[in-house]
Amino acid sequence: MNKKTIEDTLRFITMVADKQAWKVTSDVELLGILAEGLAKNFNRYGYFSCPCRLAEAVRDKDRDIICPCVYARPDIEEYGHCYCGLYLGQVFFDSGKLPESIPERRL
Repeated sequence: MNKKTIEDTLRFITMVADKQAWKVTSDVELLGILAEGLAKNFNRYGYFSCPCRLAEAVRDKDRDIICPCVYARPDIEEYGHCYCGLYLGQVFFDSGKLPESIPERRL
């Protein structure tokens, strides 16, 4: 398995945002923390498990939290950003607001 660097992970994050027509958080500190967590999780599990949720280290059990998680789209549609605040909808991004705590959809 190839190890992922922070730079690799930032390219992945940007690719996902571009493909989904989302924006990436402009909070540089948050982006760094999340990119580091995603890289660590990839290097640990072999997939980009969301760093803001506990992974079970089994791809099939973690499938719903592989970035972008299955909850990202409904969270962005309802709250303007995903649970961890990495991805933002265009309107939320343009508002200049910062992501806030939102309810957890994963049970």
